[in-house]
Amino acid sequence: MVELLSKDYPITWQSVLEQVKEGSRTTIGRPHIADALVAAGVYKDRSEAFAHAVRTGSKYYIPTPSPSASEVVNAVKDAGGVSVVAHAADPSRNLTLLSDAQIEELAGEGLGGLEVWHRGNPESERARLLELAERYDLLVTGGSDWHGAGKPNELGENLTDDATVREIVRRGAISLCD
Repeated sequence: MVELLSKDYPITWQSVLEQVKEGSRTTIGRPHIADALVAAGVYKDRSEAFAHAVRTGSKYYIPTPSPSASEVVNAVKDAGGVSVVAHAADPSRNLTLLSDAQIEELAGEGLGGLEVWHRGNPESERARLLELAERYDLLVTGGSDWHGAGKPNELGENLTDDATVREIVRRGAISLCD
């Protein structure tokens, strides 16, 4: 992606690496590319870069091969974990939102929860997710989706309550015993 962008914008792989502020164990991704574009003066902030050159629909975007949701749910379950669909109802992140039927299917495969409390989930979708969580005994979580400075998200703006965290741990422990 950086190679494609560098044909039209004044960035290099090195300028992207210079944006890594979180340490050597950081997975470099689009936020760092966006920050390099900001540092080069192309955009005023990370959000603007994500709205243009770094967005998933841009000519520079290279999709990451990903497993299906079903494969992820099963892999997490097999590893003794509890899977939660993050920002499942955020229309700015998902071209197509998960349908009720898809969530039902994933719940049947072992999905553990839905992130309801997220800035991108509209109120009407939060209500839908809460109803589905109750129907399929899914945990309800919250998250700030904070990936460092440069986005409007505030660290801790949406949280998962302590009881839900304990239940995630309990369900994971049970999964390990199966």
